[in-house]
Amino acid sequence: MSITLVAVVVALVLGHVAPALATSARQYAWYGAWLRWLGDQSGEDGFWHGRYGIALALLPLLALVALLQWLLDEPVFGLVGLLFDIAVLVYAWGPRDLDVDVEAIVDAHDPQARRDAIARLGLSGDAVALDGPALVEAVFHNALSRWFGVLFWFLLLGPVGAALYRLVALASEGDYSHALPGEARVGARALYAVLNWPVAQLMTLAMALVGNFDTVFTAWREARGDRWQSDVAFLGHAARASVKCELAEEAEEYAQEGMVQAMRELPELRDAMSLVWRILLLWLAVLALFVIGGWVG
Repeated sequence: MSITLVAVVVALVLGHVAPALATSARQYAWYGAWLRWLGDQSGEDGFWHGRYGIALALLPLLALVALLQWLLDEPVFGLVGLLFDIAVLVYAWGPRDLDVDVEAIVDAHDPQARRDAIARLGLSGDAVALDGPALVEAVFHNALSRWFGVLFWFLLLGPVGAALYRLVALASEGDYSHALPGEARVGARALYAVLNWPVAQLMTLAMALVGNFDTVFTAWREARGDRWQSDVAFLGHAARASVKCELAEEAEEYAQEGMVQAMRELPELRDAMSLVWRILLLWLAVLALFVIGGWVG
């Protein structure tokens, strides 16, 4: 637990102190080459072309990470293992730091620069530039895939969990997914959905605790978050409702105090990022309590 807490703090600090260094270190071209090599070695049929073909890509890599995790756990009183854990988490984190990308959108006043910054969140087109709800959903989708998914599986399985999540994410979305045959890509996306579902549920619970519980719970139920689904649309639905509620409460507070609310640019985006930070702080606080409890015990 303490290793996880230290590793997360290091990953966050590195993303702020040296974002260019952190981003440049998170290169996954080798993984795309590995997927293409597997495709070249397989025929037109076979396991690689089936629904579970992604296992051929994952198992050797995860076995190597697991072996290193086991071998490096003991030397130098566990310090080597700690450094390995931090290295894997920093590598799996991102690949770009979310709050840096959000700040780039807020600070971009040129329309083209803003569109380019928004595209880094996975959105494109002129319409989304002023679409607050779309930006809120994008922030939470990226928070799930960049931060919380990696953190959750790292907490459960250590470096193997962080590597598993990042490799499956890369095989499910973006350019590297095209290196997989159709059925293998479907299987990778199904596995990605399984990895994301519990994380999105815990993010929604934390959102309810740090925000308006009734609003988040109602939105979660409306989006059928209480049932298994192949996507995590309930997370975006709850996030939109929570941000909308917070903005309304803020406007009401200004009205009660007889003040005119200062109009902020992209208020939904700012509140969404603030909400993500509060969720992360709650996760870290709970993690710290487990660490303290372990020391006391």
